[in-house]
Amino acid sequence: MVAGWFAGDGDGFHLVGTRCAACGSVFFPREDVLCRNPHCEGGDLIEASLSKVGRIWSFTDTHYPPPSPYVTNGELPWQPYALVAVELEAERIVVLGQAVPGVTVADLAVGMEMRVVPGVLYEDAETTWATWHWRPTGVAV
Repeated sequence: MVAGWFAGDGDGFHLVGTRCAACGSVFFPREDVLCRNPHCEGGDLIEASLSKVGRIWSFTDTHYPPPSPYVTNGELPWQPYALVAVELEAERIVVLGQAVPGVTVADLAVGMEMRVVPGVLYEDAETTWATWHWRPTGVAV
């Protein structure tokens, strides 16, 4: 799990970003040092819970495992997954993430409504690496 990038569980699960107090720009992943907006001289960044729902901006599928630090089980064959870019409803920023297991690119379309849900990147006997996934609305987790 990447500390500070998401919080909650079930219906309360959400991504966590930051918002500049001066200009209102929203950042994900979170920014804790300075506003990334080149037109803003503000520096006060406030933790912000991001929208749980957005629409697909783009998507693709993966055919090979990403490089480190992505965690995979090297003993199992690589399982492709759908990678989704979702524009968050209120913030109007695009956040990448995996689709929930079982959802493929054949199930997706640009403009489709998606919801952020908790997911598991990888787990072994000692550790579970938590992440977020995108689920089409109306589909059970």
